[in-house]
Amino acid sequence: MPGLLRSVWDEPRPPGAPRRVWRDWLLVAVLVPAALLEGLLRPDLPWRAGAVIVAVGLVPTLLWRRTRPLLMVAITFGVCGLLPLLTHPDALDLNVLAYVPLLAYALFRWGSGREAALGAALIVGKLGLAAAIGQLGPADVFAGSTVLVAVMALGAALRYRAGARQRELDRVTLLERERLARELHDTVAHHVSAMAVRAQAGLALAATRPEAATDALRVIEAEASRALAEMRSIVRVLREEKLREDDPPALAPTPQVADLDRLADESRGEPAVDVEVVGDAAALAPSLGSAIYRLAQESVTNARRHARHATRIQVRVVVDESTVRLRVTDDGETATGRPGHSPGYGLVGMTERAGLLGGTCEAGPGPQQGWIVTAVLPRTGAAA
Repeated sequence: MPGLLRSVWDEPRPPGAPRRVWRDWLLVAVLVPAALLEGLLRPDLPWRAGAVIVAVGLVPTLLWRRTRPLLMVAITFGVCGLLPLLTHPDALDLNVLAYVPLLAYALFRWGSGREAALGAALIVGKLGLAAAIGQLGPADVFAGSTVLVAVMALGAALRYRAGARQRELDRVTLLERERLARELHDTVAHHVSAMAVRAQAGLALAATRPEAATDALRVIEAEASRALAEMRSIVRVLREEKLREDDPPALAPTPQVADLDRLADESRGEPAVDVEVVGDAAALAPSLGSAIYRLAQESVTNARRHARHATRIQVRVVVDESTVRLRVTDDGETATGRPGHSPGYGLVGMTERAGLLGGTCEAGPGPQQGWIVTAVLPRTGAAA
């Protein structure tokens, strides 16, 4: 219990409180004339002139009820509680003061935890004082307390709802950033890695085989074009670019298992990439097929980058009734510097991608040589 009270006391103000909106000025424009009219039309007020002046003077507290909620509550309830003691118990018996519960609502909607606690104490003190001097009877105290508790509970409920919605938006934003990071790594990094490998090979052979350097430049140009095209498609999706006003965003189709042959076509030399698909891959859900492609693409990229003296990379996908299994192996030398001993963003992204679909992804050295990446995804994944 003390921990709960401490957390309430330390609760900060919610962000994004508007200073003033048009409704605030509308309330002021309506309440000030209403107070003047009530003062003119009610000759039974015991302290008519003073009551009208005080009522009109308290109306502007509505303009600062969000930015200074405790101060506005203290001013309004303090004046309404003390003035009857100095003048007449019914000095502020004005219908126009029905707006006062709005200040209590704003206190619990926009104030900090300690402001809400102190303001609630002031409100309770005002009601107790009114009951003590006979300004309010037991029925009036009960009715007033019920109204004030209801509006304060409404403010707290809307505050909690807004906070929960903001936390959900933050969570979705974080997940979207992680997804975009995976997409950028799996697409652009794949092509950049291929360019780096071809550039190194071209530099090594430039002195003895100039034609090999020329071939490497052609491959680098092709990879750069693909990377630029994929970057443009990602940016187009992010900006929701439209060809016409009523057209949906132009989304590039995501690669599927049937597109794994691209990895073999892009190898153009060593290490060669062999792709084998067993089962009906065309029946897979698009999200599942795209995940398999991205996992295989990242595994091939890692093998090209880190597998020393590798001559062949094998990609095998097996689709059965309940699962999809991916296995990527290479025949390079097993080294402690290979991915897995110090995971980078690629392996982290692969594990996250498989986990989002309810599957697993593991990477490690083979029993004799090379590196093995295995992923097992259910046909009905969590995010499929």
